[in-house]
Amino acid sequence: MLTRYNLKMPRAVYGGENAMENITGIIRSLGARKVAMFTDPGIEKTGLFALPEEAVKASGVEYYVLDDLKPEPDYMTVQKLIDDFKAQGADLIVACGGGSVMDAAKLASVLVTDEYGVKELLDEPGRAKKCVPIVLIPTTAGTGAEVTPNAIVAVPEKELKVGIVNDNMIADYVILDARMIRNLPRKIAAATGVDALAHCIECYTSNKANPLSDTFALHGLDLILNNIEEACDNPEAMDAKNAMQIAAFYGGLAITASGTTGVHALSYPLGGKYHIAHGVSNAILLVPVMKFNEPVCRKRFAECYDRCAHDGSRCETEEEKSAWIISRLDEIVKHLEIPTSLSRDFGVPEEDLEGLVQAGMQVKRLLVNNMREITPDDARRIYQSVL
Repeated sequence: MLTRYNLKMPRAVYGGENAMENITGIIRSLGARKVAMFTDPGIEKTGLFALPEEAVKASGVEYYVLDDLKPEPDYMTVQKLIDDFKAQGADLIVACGGGSVMDAAKLASVLVTDEYGVKELLDEPGRAKKCVPIVLIPTTAGTGAEVTPNAIVAVPEKELKVGIVNDNMIADYVILDARMIRNLPRKIAAATGVDALAHCIECYTSNKANPLSDTFALHGLDLILNNIEEACDNPEAMDAKNAMQIAAFYGGLAITASGTTGVHALSYPLGGKYHIAHGVSNAILLVPVMKFNEPVCRKRFAECYDRCAHDGSRCETEEEKSAWIISRLDEIVKHLEIPTSLSRDFGVPEEDLEGLVQAGMQVKRLLVNNMREITPDDARRIYQSVL
């Protein structure tokens, strides 16, 4: 556990009933004159975008919409969107969407410059400086992107996803309005919810874990383990959905104070090469990596049990408690019907194994956080177990 740590957060977070109404006040308090709204066609199609758009309209400010963004975009696609933003200009960004939309907006907020672009930040993320304030509105309960300093983009030439990390990309304002996730399709709710689950348990078992990250990771884990199935299964389960939205936010805070580990490290090649959704990639690797980590994370898993097990189970020893946690993770992934076989479900051939190992071992930024060292042989066995 780290002995020195810090936590950087947005200037303000608005949640609860009708939280969207705060947009008008934010715009007026900043004196913004032109707003760029980031979203994607899927959000617009569902009608969700109407909520923040009406709030922006109510402020009387000029605005325009940037929505040419596909899920899991590569850095070139994000750069094109940012170029469009730079050409039109704005003194405030309001982004409504999942992780890809929010990450693109965060990058736009630091790239109102011709000195460097997204590609340059892949190698030198520290160059980025905040240029335009941002308001982030998540439409899933999962990525935690609304609160992290991270932006994830695919790098096709490396067949990998890469995280750009810079504190200047932390949002200025966050709006958590549960209406935005009420009708989220089960498949998306499941994948993004397991992403949040991975954030919490990885950050709690990270080499960079500390009292601040532990507070949010453990509370978030408790909320997720006891609400994710109901939130995904029942469209009317608003209490469970509210809990998941808060838990995803807590997971993002845990990332900001600590960091994810082997699950995320080994999942990046799955998204980068095969375009498997980020949450699904994490679901595939969650249990195999946690089983691998168990010998050195047993005490921490037992602590998770003590906080999160409310089912009347009677585990007594650390070993029993640790086994319960891993079994519960497996149970959730199966209940949510997330595909977990790379070969059967995604057509990944056996001969790609070595390429996966090589790509996964490049993600040193996250591998160093794993409490049990993952060697190339270890990564090979983990990938082999899900082929």
